[in-house]
Amino acid sequence: MMDVLYFAWVRERIGLPRERIETDARTVAELVSELTAREARYEMAFSDLTALRVAVDQRLADFDAPLEGVREVAFFPPMTGG
Repeated sequence: MMDVLYFAWVRERIGLPRERIETDARTVAELVSELTAREARYEMAFSDLTALRVAVDQRLADFDAPLEGVREVAFFPPMTGG
């Protein structure tokens, strides 16, 4: 089991701040494919991966990052300076 967290507009499009899922995905990209196959709201949230960042167990990662042993994946828009 893995926690998947959604922040900012990703959370708004999916309608959940987090969910606990069981997945056979081996990478973040495979996880995104599984999620987008679920419902249109996931497809909309993940339609442009260049507009998203991902953290794996609270460390910034790429979409090809492996998921073996991972407990948490978070998706969020890029940070902006202020």
